Amino acid sequence: MTATQPFFTTTFPRRAWLAAAAALSVAALAPTTASAQAAYPGKPITLIVPFSAGGTTDILARVMGQYLGTELGQPVVVDNRAGAGGNIGAQAASRAPADGYTLFMGTVGTHAINASLYSKLPYDPVKDFVPLSRVAMVPNLLVANPQQPFKTVPQLITYAKAHPGAVTFGSSGSGSSIHLSGELFKSLAKVDMQHVPYRGSAPAVADLLGNQIAVMFDNMPSAIAHVRAGKLVPLAVTSAKRSPELPDVPTIAEAGVPGYEATSWFGLYTTAGTPPAVVTRLNAAIVKGLNDPAVVKKFAEQGAEAHPESPEQFAAFMRSETAKWAEVVKASGARVD
Repeated sequence: MTATQPFFTTTFPRRAWLAAAAALSVAALAPTTASAQAAYPGKPITLIVPFSAGGTTDILARVMGQYLGTELGQPVVVDNRAGAGGNIGAQAASRAPADGYTLFMGTVGTHAINASLYSKLPYDPVKDFVPLSRVAMVPNLLVANPQQPFKTVPQLITYAKAHPGAVTFGSSGSGSSIHLSGELFKSLAKVDMQHVPYRGSAPAVADLLGNQIAVMFDNMPSAIAHVRAGKLVPLAVTSAKRSPELPDVPTIAEAGVPGYEATSWFGLYTTAGTPPAVVTRLNAAIVKGLNDPAVVKKFAEQGAEAHPESPEQFAAFMRSETAKWAEVVKASGARVD
């Protein structure tokens, strides 16, 4: 070897040299990637809620956010992105980086109903998200302003039939479970009521309290406090069974509308493409939280049932719910363009 000859031309073939260099680079990067995933989370996490503050989705999200912040060792910041039946928040979450630092509190609306209700969605409920776990099952509660001339479901039906279109029912947005609970009631009870959509449950409840709308099929967590305070009249629950929190309130089926049942659910998601190790870490933390007695108690006080499960179980449940609500949307004739 002369003084001017490169080392790799005489004792180490150039191709072998490049291959060795590449291997060393990969080896150097592997621990870094593994360390990054093992260190997750290393910064605050954003939890997008697709409805306004004060509604059921927001209430449950804040309970989970507080627990996850402690469990994961990083703040979980709730970001309310209300509008379009949850589609605005869902779109924002679907476009977030796939790193586990953006979570989304999805609902039966955003991830089961909207696909059939809207002619075009700005996100794909299946392809754009990784399901982490269902969080809660929640019955809706049919409530009325005390100034309305009905205090029971039969009285409501009689009044609505005598005054077609006069009874207004509010919802957290077109296509929400609250909206479709009302549409299902209209269909089965054969009454004409006027739907009034809002940008979330909280503003709808505010107008219900002010008697600007007559009734609401609200998620129980955002309505139950007003019922206990005597500010709203509970007519019935939308589930198949009575609620342990309001055992004296009948189901809608019991109250004279056979076959009626509508239950809301909520679940946590993250962006599609998030590393499996991060998904596993998040699921473990969520499941641990949903088994924590303090979290279970907070949910129960709101009329919600904690429901921990694996990502695979949640995905299967979501598929069955999408098929179920597609039939309800079709039967009701509801459509949002």
